Amino acid sequence: MITQIEIKLPPMKRGFHLITSYIVQQLKKLPEKGILNILIKHTSAAITLNENADPSVRTDFNSFINKLVPENQSIFTHTYEGDDDMPAHLKSSLLGASLSIPITNHSLNLGTWQGIYLCEFRNYGGNRKLVLTVFS
Repeated sequence: MITQIEIKLPPMKRGFHLITSYIVQQLKKLPEKGILNILIKHTSAAITLNENADPSVRTDFNSFINKLVPENQSIFTHTYEGDDDMPAHLKSSLLGASLSIPITNHSLNLGTWQGIYLCEFRNYGGNRKLVLTVFS
């Protein structure tokens, strides 16, 4: 059986934000076993899985990705929406637009220190939409 919902996240500032609990709240009841696929419907934000305990990890992620893909580079021609436009697209492709997470015993089968991040790369990204698909 496949179930699917689309959710809208509130606007978040540029950076890496834990959204695991928000997603779990939206899913209501999960099957005993299955897979959750999460797709972010945007090309200037990403979704990833990483450390959920120490907030400095999210700060370091943000520092590293901004150093890896800096703004205001003369090589970028796609700047219609500002200096963060093309760098946001590149960062999104580097980290990815989807995740698949096992479901075991009606819960997401994440490691002890794993959490789902929204990676917001725009200064004013606005609401972000996620498609949550449960395969059971």
